[in-house]
Amino acid sequence: MNKIIFNFLVLIGVFLFASCKNEPVPSKLYAELDPEAAPNTLSEKEQRAGWQLLFDGETTAGWHGYNMEGIPDVWAVEDGCLTMNSVGGGEEQDIITDGVYRNFAFAVEYMLSEGSNSGIIFQVKEDAKYQYPYETGPELQLIDDDSWPDQLEDWQMHGANYAMYPAKAKPFNPVGEWNHLLLVVNGNHVTQMINGVEVVSYEKYSDEWVQLRNSGKWTAYPDYGIVDEGHISLQNHGTKLWFRSVKIKQL
Repeated sequence: MNKIIFNFLVLIGVFLFASCKNEPVPSKLYAELDPEAAPNTLSEKEQRAGWQLLFDGETTAGWHGYNMEGIPDVWAVEDGCLTMNSVGGGEEQDIITDGVYRNFAFAVEYMLSEGSNSGIIFQVKEDAKYQYPYETGPELQLIDDDSWPDQLEDWQMHGANYAMYPAKAKPFNPVGEWNHLLLVVNGNHVTQMINGVEVVSYEKYSDEWVQLRNSGKWTAYPDYGIVDEGHISLQNHGTKLWFRSVKIKQL
């Protein structure tokens, strides 16, 4: 074979290999999820793809309160959902997964009530020196923007990576309807999708990330973002939301 042709074919192969590696993994993962699966179950399609349930729809198995044993009284299983059984007042108490995760896809269906506020916090370090998961872990913000009583910054609004990256789209269903969330952490790359639409994408430790980390709210929390492997948390912010069909796939 002519050497020039051979080298050209090698370059083509390298290009195709690199292209395959750089395919939009989040969209492929989203396509693995079965919209026809009954709540809190895995379809055969999802099982074949390697997804696992993190909530069985009946118990809080696999979860515990942050820095505590068992589940805080504010949380309950109601009609096949993880939810808060009281709202307003009292101390916040978030729940976290028993397991820790590094590279993963996390999927959940959630529904807001009017004026509700919560979030999915990930890469959480559990340690008695911290009071809340958000002191170490990034948060995917879930909030009723329209009914929240205070003026919100764009980085506080629904779908944002809280106090870091505002949502670049608003594909949310109205209060009282279910939304589907997919969070993908693959190395340093993080993607947040809601109802199949990418709302945030960033590279942890990039110049942009470091600048945002060091110039805003997190200057008061020196350990924000310090771990790459940690728990996943559902936040209680004194308002009522519902979570179901909580699933994870380790990458």
